[in-house]
Amino acid sequence: MSYTEVPGARVPIRMWADPAAVEPVAMQQLRNVSTLPWIEGLAVMPDVHFGKGATVGSVIAMRGAVCPAAVGVDIGCGMSAVKTSLTANDLPGDLSRLRSRVEAAIPVGFAMHDDPVDPRRLHGLPTAGWDDFWGRFDGVAEAVKFRQGRALRQMGTLGGGNHFCEFCIDGQGSVWLMLHSGSRNIGKELAEYHIGRARKLSHNQNLVDRDLAVFLAGTPEMAAYRHDLFWAQEYARHNREIMMALYKDVVRREFAKANVTFEPVISCHHNYVAEETYEGVDLLVTRKGAIRAGGGEYGIIPGSMGTGSYIVRGLGNEASFNSASHGAGRRMSRNAAKKRFSEQDLAEQTRGVECRKDRGVVDEIPAAYKPIEQVMEQQRDLVEVVAKLKQVVCVKG
Repeated sequence: MSYTEVPGARVPIRMWADPAAVEPVAMQQLRNVSTLPWIEGLAVMPDVHFGKGATVGSVIAMRGAVCPAAVGVDIGCGMSAVKTSLTANDLPGDLSRLRSRVEAAIPVGFAMHDDPVDPRRLHGLPTAGWDDFWGRFDGVAEAVKFRQGRALRQMGTLGGGNHFCEFCIDGQGSVWLMLHSGSRNIGKELAEYHIGRARKLSHNQNLVDRDLAVFLAGTPEMAAYRHDLFWAQEYARHNREIMMALYKDVVRREFAKANVTFEPVISCHHNYVAEETYEGVDLLVTRKGAIRAGGGEYGIIPGSMGTGSYIVRGLGNEASFNSASHGAGRRMSRNAAKKRFSEQDLAEQTRGVECRKDRGVVDEIPAAYKPIEQVMEQQRDLVEVVAKLKQVVCVKG
């Protein structure tokens, strides 16, 4: 489908979703965003749903301003995937050992490494700029600096919620490794610090929603936020790189006789800010629950833990600010899912997938998410499908 333009807004709200199917609270959030005096445009992805301040699944383009709540608290959250030389026939009948090996190598939930991971000891992981990256931590907000030790030990860890590591198989039987994570606790604390700081600024006092407070270009507050934002986005990228290196090491050990090789890693943020130019205007483009889908650019759009995911190539649709959805998108809250579904429901909906099936992950049940096929159909003018993947192992936090 092509987009629908929502009438009555100050700037165009272009929707790649059925407006009638968007929850009223999310629609109100979109209208709230459109009232901001700095906004140049708003693109809404098919996985749109209610979020803090701004909806998840929205792309907000501003001139001379940025809204930290429109990034979200998991700055730089995103996906990585790599195709391997393994095929489905190489996998053992019992996949529980594979899952346990991944869980042993990559801490999940609140767990972290006992000692910081040394990237120089990981096979094939580039380390250029590593010291410079950590050197720039000295410039982050003073209120968060005491978290450096934790940030070092959380580098290369999964976290919880909807974060995951998966073994997947594509339509030709090739095995892929996939993972989803972000900037961990350090990104969350930096986001919360700056959201709180923005809310106190005088130019934000009369906004329709104070959660949409912005920083303005040329101010010390904006400079501080940009430093911390881009540092946290880099942290998230390094976090996924290290996890993928650890993941590859597990595969090399478990399939030593196969001499496994790996194609180049595909990686993309889906909670972040980028400096981009449209129609000659320099903009700060915030993608919250959306990936960049410029012409020919690869991306990853996951479904739920039982439905599969897509490797895609962007079509460069500037009406969407070169963007596409970040996944299936939730259709009910975590609390609603826990009340409605049981462990038996989870087991039935994840049949054939080696994964946790206990009460602790019922909120991640596939039925809590929108159908991924519907989401993909609604953005045919944003991306083309390169491969459809189906998970056989899913590690959750």
